[in-house]
Amino acid sequence: MPGTMEPFEEDLRARGVVRPAGLDEVGRGALFGPVLAGAVILDPARPIDGLNDSKRLSRRQREAAFGAIAERAVDWAVGLASAPEIDRINILQATHLAMRRALAGLRHRPDHLLVDALEIEAVEFEQTPIVKGDARCESIAAASIVAKCARDALLAGYGRAIRGYGLSQNMGYGTEEHRAAIMRLGFSDCHRKTFRVQGTLPF
Repeated sequence: MPGTMEPFEEDLRARGVVRPAGLDEVGRGALFGPVLAGAVILDPARPIDGLNDSKRLSRRQREAAFGAIAERAVDWAVGLASAPEIDRINILQATHLAMRRALAGLRHRPDHLLVDALEIEAVEFEQTPIVKGDARCESIAAASIVAKCARDALLAGYGRAIRGYGLSQNMGYGTEEHRAAIMRLGFSDCHRKTFRVQGTLPF
C-alpha cells in the first residue's frame, strides 16, 4: 500500500537545494550482524512509483523498487558498521557511522540530508530529521529500500556460512527460534556481544 509522501524534496529545491539525499538504516534492533545505512539522491526528472517504507513492502516489491532506484536515481550508496563496531561504540553511534559511510560512498555530493528520525553527528551537511520519514519522504523511503535489500542479501550469505541460527529467515532479529539457537549454540563471532548481560541473554 503506498505511503503518503510529502513534498520535502520539492520544498528544498524551491529553496535552491539541488541534490537532497535521503538516509535510513536497517538492522538497528537485530542481535546479529551489521547495521546498514542507505543514501539515495533521487532524480526529479525520473520519478519512481511505489516508494514506501521498506517494511511495508513485500520482498518482490522491494526488489523491484531497488532495481528502479539503481536505474533512475542520481546516486545511491550503502554503508555499514560491523557487530564488533556496534559492541565497541554502541548501536546509536554505529548507526551514525554507517550513515556517514553511506554518504562517503556517494559519487555526487549532496547539499542537504533528509534523515529518518535521526540527526547525524559529525557531518558538514545541513540536515532535516523526519519522524517516520521512511513513510513520508520519497528519498528516505528509497534509502530504506536500498539498505534493506543490501542487508537481506548480506544476511543470506551469512546464513549459508553460519548454520543453526536461521539467519536467512530471521535476518538476525531476535525471533523465538533465533533466541533458542543462541541459548543452544552460544554466540557466533558475528553476534552483537553487548546483548550479553552478566553472562546471560536479556530476553
